[in-house]
Amino acid sequence: MKEQNGKNKTSQANHNGALEVRGLTKKFGPKLVLDNISLSIEKGKTTVVIGPSGCGKTVFIKHLIALLRPTFGEVYYDNKRIDNLEENDLNKIRTHYGFLFQGGALFDSLSVSENIIFPIRQHFKITDWRQVEELVKSKLAMVGLDGFQNYYPADLSGGQRKRVALARAIALNPEIILYDEPTTGLDPIRSDIINELILKLQRELSVTSVVVTHNMASAYKVGDRIIMLHNGKVIADGNAEHIRNHPHPVVQQFINGQVSEDDLAVLRMSGSMAQAQFLPRDFE
Repeated sequence: MKEQNGKNKTSQANHNGALEVRGLTKKFGPKLVLDNISLSIEKGKTTVVIGPSGCGKTVFIKHLIALLRPTFGEVYYDNKRIDNLEENDLNKIRTHYGFLFQGGALFDSLSVSENIIFPIRQHFKITDWRQVEELVKSKLAMVGLDGFQNYYPADLSGGQRKRVALARAIALNPEIILYDEPTTGLDPIRSDIINELILKLQRELSVTSVVVTHNMASAYKVGDRIIMLHNGKVIADGNAEHIRNHPHPVVQQFINGQVSEDDLAVLRMSGSMAQAQFLPRDFE
């Protein structure tokens, strides 16, 4: 597809991607959130989705796993259309996905081990608990938390909770991992731990990853490809160098954290303070 300013071949929809959307449009009532997006996400690569708050990033990735259904358009996993499937059929498809929710979404009443086992119990009948215990151990080892099996979420730091949630996301050995703001609420060091884990899982598990983030340091580090959404459309699509040098002013404002001149003008407007309705003497 075309960017608003120029073309980029990586944004062309094709039939070799792990995921594909065609004409994806989503409305909530009269509000248009996604506007006729068509693109393909390459297998084994990490695609990062950036953009200002409210631009539809999370709405977009939820369509990739059919947690939301399009108003118009189609969504494909491995060349199979999934947006029109019944929930029973979707449950089978979703075993190929892992989803790291923004807040981790761990169950507070369950131990770390029980949280990781949860998706296994949802999709399969467990007959060999020793094998499951070994699986939990191996997944926690991958995120550096083996030994935390009997802890509860309240006993963990924010970064540790994110890592447990990531261990749960890979419990079913997914082909695709969707990350919704994986570094939100973490300090720079803990954020970089998550970045390193995203890279590790891509490298060791050969997964296809889609990462939604506001963190440009994370985007540049983990992304093979970066897509920027604005007003429901893709306005930039390419590798880190392409994004850094993109001519669109909205892209530059976002990646450099700059307030637009129009917004600055509003913030700097002078005005008089409204007169107080009551004076101190009124309460004497």
